[in-house]
Amino acid sequence: MSGQYYEGIGRRKESTARVRIMQGEGNFTVNEKTLIEYFTRLGDAQAILEPFNSTGENQSQYDVTVIVKGGGVTGQATAVQLGLARAFTKLNQDYITVLRKDNLLTRDPRVKERKKPGLKRARKAPTYTKR
Repeated sequence: MSGQYYEGIGRRKESTARVRIMQGEGNFTVNEKTLIEYFTRLGDAQAILEPFNSTGENQSQYDVTVIVKGGGVTGQATAVQLGLARAFTKLNQDYITVLRKDNLLTRDPRVKERKKPGLKRARKAPTYTKR
C-alpha cells in the first residue's frame, strides 16, 4: 500500500472515519472488509459512494481504504461519506464547489442530547401520579 494517497476525516455522532484514496483497481475496503460486507443495509453503500457520483470520477480508477470506529451503522456510513468527500477535495480543489452544492462537505451537527436531572432521559419525565 505504498504511493501517493489523499486522506479525509469524517465524523457523525460518535463515529469517526479515516478515508484514504489512491490510484488503483477500484477496491473499496472498510475495516479489512469490502464495502458490501461491512455495510449490509440497502441504502448505505449508495450513500457512501455519492461523492463519486457528484464529482463524475470513475470508482474503478481508485482504491479506497477506510478505518471507521464508534457509533452505529448510519453514523458510520455518513462519516465515511464525509471523509470520502473531504479526500476528494484534497485530490482536486475544483471538486469543492460540486461537493458543496450537493451538501456533501457539511458535517451533520446533530448529536444525542444530554440527560437532565429529574428526568428519565433527555426530555422524558417520570409518570405523574396524583395520589
